[in-house]
Amino acid sequence: MTGEDKKNAYLYCKFRDQQFALYDEYAKRQGMMMKTLLVLNALFYAKEGMTQAEICRRTFQSKQTVNSIVRNLWTDSYVTITESPEDRRNKTVQMTDAGRAYCEKAVRHITWAEDTAMALFSPEEQKQLIDLSRTFTGNLTMLVNQETEE
Repeated sequence: MTGEDKKNAYLYCKFRDQQFALYDEYAKRQGMMMKTLLVLNALFYAKEGMTQAEICRRTFQSKQTVNSIVRNLWTDSYVTITESPEDRRNKTVQMTDAGRAYCEKAVRHITWAEDTAMALFSPEEQKQLIDLSRTFTGNLTMLVNQETEE
């Protein structure tokens, strides 16, 4: 590993952290926590709703976090929770009209910003960004889960 490798890792992670801070700041301006915004974003575009397990997979959040967020959204009448007739453990979470009204402006704006930021790249640059980010994430996952530093 070279000094240049370390510098570039630092810069990449700094940009990632800057993006997280941007989402966090944006969510707070909308009167919510960032993790709530992520859940609302997933539910907003899932017209038929989704299970809490699907929300966890989509937002990379723990079951406990998603359960707490969904419970708060349900208390505020922003979502409904319907048990599956086949398996009562599976519950579909679906946004209510009040929930859609609550988050529509915030969700549509952040989606527009993401889509527009990507559109500023050429198709080749988009593919390169996605491919390299996917590879970095895979490498990082493997190394973080490794028992020892080699």
